[in-house]
Amino acid sequence: MSMSDPIAGMLTIIRNGQMINKTFVCTDMSKTKESILKVLKEEGYILDFEVKDIENNKKRLKIKLKYFQGKPVISNIKRISKPSLRIYKNKDDLPKVLNGLGVAIVSTSKGVMTADAARKQNFGGEVLCTVE
Repeated sequence: MSMSDPIAGMLTIIRNGQMINKTFVCTDMSKTKESILKVLKEEGYILDFEVKDIENNKKRLKIKLKYFQGKPVISNIKRISKPSLRIYKNKDDLPKVLNGLGVAIVSTSKGVMTADAARKQNFGGEVLCTVE
């Protein structure tokens, strides 16, 4: 079964895992997903992630979820740009989430980064998701 939006699938897996207080969740590997997870780790929304090899030369991502005082660190994670409707913004129009308390993750020509980092480097791009 193929998935029409693998990034949204990964975000849903993270959201559902935190709702039932799992310590880690797994999803299929892709370079874009790995880049998004690097940003989430740098911003402190997840503890860590690792790439696991499975049979037939396939790989999976194991994501270690983060909690603070028994509650998930990620209160809301939402997909913005979808395969059916891509959302591109220039550097001046990149979203600010919760007046800077949240993070918007953007795919630029220089890679996946936060909207703040893209703004500082004068890049616009596709707004992938927001995290609060």
